[in-house]
Amino acid sequence: MPLFPQQFIDDLRLQANILTVVQEYVPLKRAGTSYKGNCPFHNEKTPSFVVHPDKGFFHCFGCGVGGDVFKFLELHEKIGFQDAVRMLAQKAGVAIPESDASSEEGRRDTALRESLLKMHEIAAAYFREQLAAPVGARARVQLAERGLSPQTIEQLGLGFAPNSRDGLKARLVKQGFEQGLLLQSGLIAQRGTDETVDRFRNRLMVPICRDTGSVIAFGGRQMDPDQGGPKYLNSPETPIYSKSRTLYGLHLTKSAIRTIGFAVLVEGYFDFAQVFQAQAAAAVASCGTALTTHQAQLLRRFTSKVVLSFDPDAAGLGAAVRSCEMLVAEGFNVNVVVLDRGDDPDTFIRKHGGDQYRARLRRSHPYLEYLLDQAAQGLDFSHDDSRREFLGRMLTVAARIPDAAGRDQFADRLAHKARITEDVVRAEIRKAAVSRKTSLTARELPASGQLKDAEKALIWSLIHNTGEAREALGELEEPDLEGLAGRQILEMAQSLHDEPADLLPSTLLQRLSTVNAQLVTSIAATATSTAPPAACARALKRLRCERERAALQREIDRLQELGATQHGIEIDNLWQRKKDLLHRIEQLT
Repeated sequence: MPLFPQQFIDDLRLQANILTVVQEYVPLKRAGTSYKGNCPFHNEKTPSFVVHPDKGFFHCFGCGVGGDVFKFLELHEKIGFQDAVRMLAQKAGVAIPESDASSEEGRRDTALRESLLKMHEIAAAYFREQLAAPVGARARVQLAERGLSPQTIEQLGLGFAPNSRDGLKARLVKQGFEQGLLLQSGLIAQRGTDETVDRFRNRLMVPICRDTGSVIAFGGRQMDPDQGGPKYLNSPETPIYSKSRTLYGLHLTKSAIRTIGFAVLVEGYFDFAQVFQAQAAAAVASCGTALTTHQAQLLRRFTSKVVLSFDPDAAGLGAAVRSCEMLVAEGFNVNVVVLDRGDDPDTFIRKHGGDQYRARLRRSHPYLEYLLDQAAQGLDFSHDDSRREFLGRMLTVAARIPDAAGRDQFADRLAHKARITEDVVRAEIRKAAVSRKTSLTARELPASGQLKDAEKALIWSLIHNTGEAREALGELEEPDLEGLAGRQILEMAQSLHDEPADLLPSTLLQRLSTVNAQLVTSIAATATSTAPPAACARALKRLRCERERAALQREIDRLQELGATQHGIEIDNLWQRKKDLLHRIEQLT
């Protein structure tokens, strides 16, 4: 049972203007009755992304993505349908109704999250207080030695966890939080069977925020190398924190990222701190060795271009390669900046300053070019074995490039580098790309060429001439749709016979699978239909009759081979049925 009543979803769809919503994310220009702009879901120079506000859908002719206003928010914000409904309701200023079946559970979940957020807010204040107190003197010295100014320390909310077993715990208990909630927060840890203590002790504390700015976790750095435990201790996963879905510093830089059009991705908290303090670039940190797909999707909400700035040691370069390959597969335009050996962004900026770091960023190399250069090192391309080895290394990377045009461009550069014929390289890359496909992605569409012309025209009319299209659909029976590539679309449209005509297009797009919804929007985005709906219905009925006539003829031929004398009566009956079908085909022509 859906969380929101269907009537609420329908009303919200009518109240929310898809053009207004999309224009929050994509600059659009009027093009007749529609609006056009660069697609936010893939890189393009020539606009192919179209919004039809009168019909309530969008479609990109470049990557094939399409759908209604809910689908746009799902894809752009990387959220599920229910979250898209909530977000759209918030944008439209519409109150969200509670469902009796889920309100109690929903209220409990909301209360838990609000409590955990409040606890982290209290913890952040506690750690800042301790940093400013006498007990935090050595921590202040360490931060100063790292070159961080008081203003930066304040902006980042840095703090200090004293070497106390229950200082934070006592603060939270005083605020009324119970034992079970203390443990759920991750701020307090269980020791033995009946003892709980502060998780973070004698550590520089870095608050980790979601992109809205709320503190959801902490990272704690050792004050002393020999104090025990890991160098960096991070909060565990909680109902409000998932490490793989969080980018450190995004709440501070997201506006700048949107403005300048790219983000610099660094590894750690203090790499971010130096880049941020020097105002050298709009940065975020992965806080781990390799980026996750969830983090990439979060970043995609703000930019499609990333410059990776990892440590130049083997581990850092390995992490850069893994992150780059994943980012390329997610459709990002990726560059790599290479610093001096032994330097990370933190140490480089402290030595040379923000201007020199900006200069390195300007000289960053496109990732695929960088990778070609790295893979070519030590190979002699005058030998066939070296060329084959090089091509083998690059095929896996090339296969991860999401669009065919990008793969072909990479193939051309690869061929030039290895002195191999372009056609040969392109053919090998296409084979590699096909072999790694295990499922249909949201960017891929079934070929509309598989649809009959009558199917395409009828689907077009469902969006643009809904009343007549629905009447025509009412004339079609189940056998009329058998074997058609668009059967699922037409059957879904038939099932919505009670839906108001003005709601049917958007409701249809919502109910269809992503692939079928994209197919519908790709057809609906074309200029005009080729035939009226009634004629399309007649054509589909005629196709059914032709299929049945052909089947009858095959059966007649089979019986005649077995013996016309033995099967004469059956053959005569089949001929009569065939004659009736031929007469009906004439009427439908």
